[in-house]
Amino acid sequence: MQDLYIYNSLSRKKEKFEPLIKGHVGMYVCGPTVYGEAHLGHARPAITFDLLFRYLKHIGYKVRYVRNITDVGHLVNDADEGEDKIAKKAKLEELEPMEIVQRYTDSYHKNMEQLNTLTPSIEPRASGHIIEQLQMVDDIFNNGYAYEKNGSVYFDVEKYNKKNNYGKLSGRNIDELFNTTRQLDGQDEKKNSFDFALWKKAKPEHIMRWPSKWSNGFPGWHLECSTMSTKYLGKQFDIHGGGMDLLFPHHECEIAQSKAANGNESVKYWMHNNMITINGQKMGKSLGNFITLNELFSGNHNLLEKSYSPMTIRFFILQAHYRSTVDFSNKALQAAEKGMERLFNGIETLKKIKPSDSSTINITDIKNKFYSAINDDLNTPILISHMFDGVKIINSIYANKEQISANDLELLKKLYKTFTFDILGLKPESKIDNSNNNVLNSVVDLLLNIRLKAKENKDFATSDKIRDELNKIGIIVKDKKDGFDWELKN
Repeated sequence: MQDLYIYNSLSRKKEKFEPLIKGHVGMYVCGPTVYGEAHLGHARPAITFDLLFRYLKHIGYKVRYVRNITDVGHLVNDADEGEDKIAKKAKLEELEPMEIVQRYTDSYHKNMEQLNTLTPSIEPRASGHIIEQLQMVDDIFNNGYAYEKNGSVYFDVEKYNKKNNYGKLSGRNIDELFNTTRQLDGQDEKKNSFDFALWKKAKPEHIMRWPSKWSNGFPGWHLECSTMSTKYLGKQFDIHGGGMDLLFPHHECEIAQSKAANGNESVKYWMHNNMITINGQKMGKSLGNFITLNELFSGNHNLLEKSYSPMTIRFFILQAHYRSTVDFSNKALQAAEKGMERLFNGIETLKKIKPSDSSTINITDIKNKFYSAINDDLNTPILISHMFDGVKIINSIYANKEQISANDLELLKKLYKTFTFDILGLKPESKIDNSNNNVLNSVVDLLLNIRLKAKENKDFATSDKIRDELNKIGIIVKDKKDGFDWELKN
């Protein structure tokens, strides 16, 4: 088995990965809050931990990968105030909250399939684990680290910190929090503004609520992950992952909750991927600067010069180390597109090579470089650089400047197949040339001309229906000032 080293956010250093149970890995990753379409920022943790999942399985571990769906309790203000994000969306669209959950969970799953991420072993929903969350609140309360006020239950951070180190993950301390955390409206029922909700009493207008001994209410956002992770992975497990934006307060609160409830910290290795930025600013729904994955795949966004395939997005993200920021630009995406094409062309060239009696290249050296890079905290940019170097060697062999034996040729083919498809999770994408299908062109143009006429007559219902039905069968319509354009989804 390979010696894998990963950066542990808790110790702030790379550590040799040694699971709690030999040969088995428990991994929990914070999934999305499903109140809108997945954006480019959601793709990064999905791809990062899919890579880890794939590699752990490749080197022989049996992995239980749990990725949750947050469908209740995540408020618009992380300081335990405001509306539930999903309930707010439901009100705007005049739907039941669980209709919103289902719609965007389905959309998220479709995007994950397009990005070729493997399905997690278990994908629990917060709303399906209310009983377990109430039990954890009871445990924390009974152990003396929670208090009730007006039907809500809060975690007593100051009391916890007397015997433990709240802030050990993020490097913060109680005094700093006390001095820098402003008092917000509605927080006067807390002992301290940095205390966080375990259970919130629902206001009359709050849609999503459950009965408890304290009140009709809903669980705190931080509580959900502590409950679901330990339910499916045990009170101690190997890896907890998520975006850097979750490090504080979310993951910090998880550490405190688990220790307060169970008497021990639950996670051995904390891993965090960094952010995707636009012009140096974090991409996210709250900032309104995000690009959805569907917009990337269709090209339908004012920041995009063209559409980009799911595999281009995957390769773009893998070209940077997961702990470094990635700044979005069309130039970077187009460079990723060309780089991936270069890699796939090298693999196709491998198929055309005829072996010689002997080799002038060192397959073992190439293999060792590949594994050395991925074992060094999943260093995909170095791995990809070595793979490009290997493509140069492949082209030299094809041009008869180097030689390779039959045995070495098979080893090289296997090496590129393993790392390109099995570990990096890339797959060739077939591109359809619309110009080669005159019948399809004629039919789609006919429909879009009918749609154009409907728009001129202000028959927007017919216009929208034609666009939506074409989209369902994989035809993306792009409106232009002088007419329209369209393309097939990759």
